[in-house]
Amino acid sequence: MLEFKNYLKEKIHKLLKEKYPLNLSELEISYTPQQKMGDLALTFPVQLAKNMKKEPRKLALEIIPLLSSLEGVEKIEAAGPGYINLFLEREKFFSGQLHSIGQTSLSPEEEKIIIEHTNINPNKAAHIGHLRNACLGDTLGRCLKYKGENVEIQNYIDDTGVQVADVVFGFMELEKKSLSQIKEIKEKFDYYCWDLYVRVSSYLENNPQAETRKSEILKKIEEGKNPEHETAHHISRRIIKAHLQTMGRIGVNYDLLPCESSILHLKFWEKAFSLLKEKKAISFVKEGENKGCWVMYLEDESEKEKIIVRSDGTVTYVGKDIAYQLWKFGLLEEDFYYEPFFKEDGKIVWISTTTPEKESPSFGKGSQVYNVIDTRQAYLQKIVVQGLKSLKFLAQAKKSTHFSYEMVALSPKSLKELNLRVSEEDKEKDFLEVSGRKGLGVKADDLLDRLEEKALAEVEKRNPELSENLKKETAHKIASGALRYFMLKFALNSIIVFDFEEALSFEGETGPYLQYTFVRINSIFRKLKEREGFEEKDIQTLLSSERIPLEKLSESEPANFWDLVLYASQFEEEVLHSIRSMEFSHLAKYSFTLCQKFNAYYHLYSILAEENKDMKRIRILTIYYIREVLKRALSLMGIPQPELM
Repeated sequence: MLEFKNYLKEKIHKLLKEKYPLNLSELEISYTPQQKMGDLALTFPVQLAKNMKKEPRKLALEIIPLLSSLEGVEKIEAAGPGYINLFLEREKFFSGQLHSIGQTSLSPEEEKIIIEHTNINPNKAAHIGHLRNACLGDTLGRCLKYKGENVEIQNYIDDTGVQVADVVFGFMELEKKSLSQIKEIKEKFDYYCWDLYVRVSSYLENNPQAETRKSEILKKIEEGKNPEHETAHHISRRIIKAHLQTMGRIGVNYDLLPCESSILHLKFWEKAFSLLKEKKAISFVKEGENKGCWVMYLEDESEKEKIIVRSDGTVTYVGKDIAYQLWKFGLLEEDFYYEPFFKEDGKIVWISTTTPEKESPSFGKGSQVYNVIDTRQAYLQKIVVQGLKSLKFLAQAKKSTHFSYEMVALSPKSLKELNLRVSEEDKEKDFLEVSGRKGLGVKADDLLDRLEEKALAEVEKRNPELSENLKKETAHKIASGALRYFMLKFALNSIIVFDFEEALSFEGETGPYLQYTFVRINSIFRKLKEREGFEEKDIQTLLSSERIPLEKLSESEPANFWDLVLYASQFEEEVLHSIRSMEFSHLAKYSFTLCQKFNAYYHLYSILAEENKDMKRIRILTIYYIREVLKRALSLMGIPQPELM
């Protein structure tokens, strides 16, 4: 449909431009509210009439005869106060959609797009909130790649930050463990560190004098001094691998893991610091509460200054992030070195290092950057952009996009499902915010394990004859699909309160419902093969016939058939709309509605039992078309496609 709309815009502009003052950008083509009114609506005559001081409906009637040469349009009518409605040639349109399967009318607009997402502090296990970040970032990447963009996925590793220093403090000061003893820990390491981090937070809260030692540890980690540095390196690398394995369970992967330690040790920050001082983007404070600090004065008058370098010489998070953003755009002379870190399904995930490698890919140098970080980081993201502006990198500042979203919360019901205890006070709340320091949160792996357990019980109930391996594989796909759809279906500004029953339901707006619809279509083709020997390669034979005789459809069928096909044809528009609005709930809702429309159609019109060959051929082609659109939608959302359910 997107390609057809583009054709219509260009053709209409060409037909009318000599007689009317009409810009191509003004030619918006929308959909009519009701099928009986037509398929597409041209709204431009209303504004054009206003500019020309004419009556809109008379102008629309004047224009209609000039559009008679539009290919693919069967009838044109004036409607309402001055709209022009187009009725498409259904047979020709449907045939065109079938022959264009596997092609796309979308095209790239950037040289290279860098998406930074997930960004879990490598000090403990991933939790449910990190899953929403990863699902959003991964879906954005999939959609941009489908559009044809050159996309690089980065997962920034804050391996020298305060949180890692907390865990190093815990091992060295609370548990009195050496690095060799830490290496001998056999337990699930990210879980072990989760509990240790909670203990450290409680200890520091009750023993504020210990903050001095923690600050000393942080400084030594940043400066590369041992044993603190080596301990932090081991902890972070071990937990990073655990995070990659967790995200791999829902089909999320990365190209590069840029590390904060590399930014510091390769002197990225020094270069950025010099630039900031040279351009007077930051100032040294000689008195007051921020004495001895380098600060950036902000455009937002609600807070006059933001510390970039502390008085002890350590760099704040936002300072390092400005340096990282400069590198992403290729604005620093320096570059990372890279080495292979993790390999899964033949794909290598690279990590930044300070040691030169013989051969490695080229990373960075993006023309557009998306930072997928929750809404609580909006303020810091504004400072990063202001840093670019202060350095006169205005084009790059404009191309720096904060992909913001609200947090994932937990309902008391969800906590009970996972046997997690909450205080009597918290039991009265509608939802509870995740807090790593308090240890309040659902570990991502625990959540996925529980989802798979519940999905497996459903699979065993419905398909007891399956092998154990196939049952587990199917349960994994259902659980992953349930989670990913749940994380996408809510608007970005909505707080998600996770609910197991809602996410895993085979009915309603859920991932399993979409998967079930896909499985249902495949089962039709499987039965066609078993009963009639119909192979999918025979689709090409059906397509090669001279025409698709839609007039052969049963009396009530054409309207339902056309409603389904016309809606399916809007897939690429929905992808583009989701990318531009950064709101993937649109794609999720579109996919759900498509499944609803298909299931309603399938309920009314038999395929396997249909005896009329023409009607059967049209219905087979229809469900084939719907399946191919749904397959792409599921793939872009990262929802697995099970063989059965």
